Amino acid sequence: MLVRELRRLILFLIPLLLLFYGFFQCLNSSSIIHSYQIGDWIERTIYTSNSPLEQNNRESVADQLDSQSRHSSSSDNGLLKAPTSYDDGNNDNTASELSTFEPIETHTVLFSVTTPDRKYFKLKFGDQLGINPNIIPHPILENTWTIVAQHHDPVNMAPPRFVEITCDAVFDANNSELCCVFPPIALSIASTGPGKCKGDLEYISLNVGPHDARVFYGPRGPFTVYGSNSQETCFGQWLQDFRALINWGTSDDPTEAGAQEPEQGTFFQLGTELHRPEPYSPMEKNWFIFWDYDGQMYAHYDIAPRRVFAMLGLDGSAGPDLAPLAISAGDERCMEKYMPRLVSEHESIHQATNSLSITMCQRSDPSCSPSHTNTFVFTVFQHKTFRGFHSVYEPYVMVFRQTSPFQVYGISRKPLWIYGRDARSRMFYVTSVSWKARGQRYHGYLDDVLFLGFGIEDRDTAGIDVLASDLLAGLSLCSEM
Repeated sequence: MLVRELRRLILFLIPLLLLFYGFFQCLNSSSIIHSYQIGDWIERTIYTSNSPLEQNNRESVADQLDSQSRHSSSSDNGLLKAPTSYDDGNNDNTASELSTFEPIETHTVLFSVTTPDRKYFKLKFGDQLGINPNIIPHPILENTWTIVAQHHDPVNMAPPRFVEITCDAVFDANNSELCCVFPPIALSIASTGPGKCKGDLEYISLNVGPHDARVFYGPRGPFTVYGSNSQETCFGQWLQDFRALINWGTSDDPTEAGAQEPEQGTFFQLGTELHRPEPYSPMEKNWFIFWDYDGQMYAHYDIAPRRVFAMLGLDGSAGPDLAPLAISAGDERCMEKYMPRLVSEHESIHQATNSLSITMCQRSDPSCSPSHTNTFVFTVFQHKTFRGFHSVYEPYVMVFRQTSPFQVYGISRKPLWIYGRDARSRMFYVTSVSWKARGQRYHGYLDDVLFLGFGIEDRDTAGIDVLASDLLAGLSLCSEM
């Protein structure tokens, strides 16, 4: 009798235990999926692959271009040092396993004009980590730059509040690191409410704080564009005068608001949501601002599958989509021929950086004079490949005219390769572009030096200073079709 009852009890308990086990497994899976969605939402993914196949796909470039080893000495400027080494979980000698790869055959290689080994330099935010970096020249101090990045905590991928951190930075003695002079502070960017998030995106309503800020100079002063909850859709793009967020000592600041045009004198002192021609996507990201030759402001919303851009009002409102005018001027044919080809559903093309304008001659040439015919707008976009929960980005430059209808002038024939990138599978993602010289804002020339700011595998922030002519080398011109 006792045995029979025991059997009945076991038959009852086993399904019950299996039910509890399945329940807790679902809870864990839900947590993992939620964390992944948060990471993907801010345009980054968690790198989890350390398989032999991934190891074998790493391709070396350092030995192919330069025999000099990378300098590792640095100065911490009195601040604690953040972790800097890349660690993908493999403790073996990665260099010995990398296959040979000649980037000079497939890419336009960018070399630093100042670092001893001509490779990129690291950005150091003291003891803090950042992603999506920006570098702009300080308006007052010589040989000083303001650096900004999204604060990154690798332990907590979904913090209660997202913040952008900033500091004034100088190069160390070896020009190999751009380091904060004082500990970074958080930019006081206001949160923007819950947004209109529904269904699978409803969790984004819980977001507090800015995402993926771009900090850049316009013709008259500095701005930041950042992502935050929207009043029009779920997640949108906002614009603010950067000087309202940082203390540069305005009494000596040549970009002081009172000395500017109405665009920044009284407008955009608070975060202003930018609008776009309909339809909206639930998640709007990576918009950039550009200015025409006469100083009128526009927003560029999409580059693929087709361009979308419009004139901006001082209240953030948008006019009609102007891209059809550029299409009639030859945009569609040019982009069809020169844009990177997408060969799988795991690939995409998206905007990446802010814009700058450039006159296609040298500042040092006395006969070089900016005009409507030789001055253009350029930006960097990226070809993204996503496989195995890991993204790889290949950056390209797009140049378009600074006068209506703003048709494309040229596109990089080959993707850019930042010298010092040691593997084609290493995730380098470019986020910002700016002129290096103090006092230089939106416009420059071919012999001017500019910064590219970029992230590495969501673990490092870095930059490289290059000649503008090197960045624009090898353009496929629409006029040559």
